[in-house]
Amino acid sequence: MGSRPPEDLRKKVKERLRYYDDLRLGPYFRDRKPAETLGAAGRGKKVGAETPAAKTAVVPAPAAPTKPRDLTPGRPAPSASTFLPVVQAPSLFGSVETIEGDTLETIRADMGECTRCRLHKQRNKIVFGAGNGKASLVFVGEGPGHDEDMQGLPFVGRAGKLLTQMIEAMGLVREDVYICNIVKCRPPENRTPEKDEVATCSPFLMRQLGVIRPKVIVCLGNVASQTLLGTHKSISQYRGQWFDYRGARMIATYHPAYLLRNPAAKADVWVDLKKVMVELGLPLNRTRR
Repeated sequence: MGSRPPEDLRKKVKERLRYYDDLRLGPYFRDRKPAETLGAAGRGKKVGAETPAAKTAVVPAPAAPTKPRDLTPGRPAPSASTFLPVVQAPSLFGSVETIEGDTLETIRADMGECTRCRLHKQRNKIVFGAGNGKASLVFVGEGPGHDEDMQGLPFVGRAGKLLTQMIEAMGLVREDVYICNIVKCRPPENRTPEKDEVATCSPFLMRQLGVIRPKVIVCLGNVASQTLLGTHKSISQYRGQWFDYRGARMIATYHPAYLLRNPAAKADVWVDLKKVMVELGLPLNRTRR
């Protein structure tokens, strides 16, 4: 008989399984049966509740990282499937965004006063997202800044004011769209979120997008676009190109904070936003409501 695993390893496994349960993914084990094949004995049980099979739970090894595809300028724009790996069943996060009966309120409740990654240690408020829960257009940024951390709302600082102007230039107001970020807590000194922080927080974003089901997703900046497209390439190599993303049309453009440092890039962003307007059927001959 093999020896018991070290206590610290057992603790890490328990914490990881608890995290999966928070995302409504438990119980997760290799020999689970599809929900539609469960008999009467499986009905009415709480998601994540212990079952006899759960005693043999095994956490699968993470899949090997997918090598980013070539995005050499001048070549045809790849589809989203070019970036996103083909997931072989069973998939851990493949159906997170299509949980039956999921709501934004449920997702926020599941997140709770999150302490799942190091970003919680210095945050003031979780910045979940704001706007129209049935919006046709969603803007996804990187993470909260100082003003967002203090108010608990996305894009309310200088970059946020510029985003508001961009939205109004499209003939819309903020209440027409939904705005959120890849991570929900402010990284210290506004640094770029680390890979493990993105991996921990982004499943909640996937659920948000699954509930809202927008027609168009606009990724603002490198972190948002690289996360959703699954690439390490710079946004300058695919900015303004359309991708199909889980039933939505997605386009990447520069972050408003970048525009504050590089005003000349506003012209490029306006070209991208006009593509969004055409996709949504918004008239191009007006700039204000």
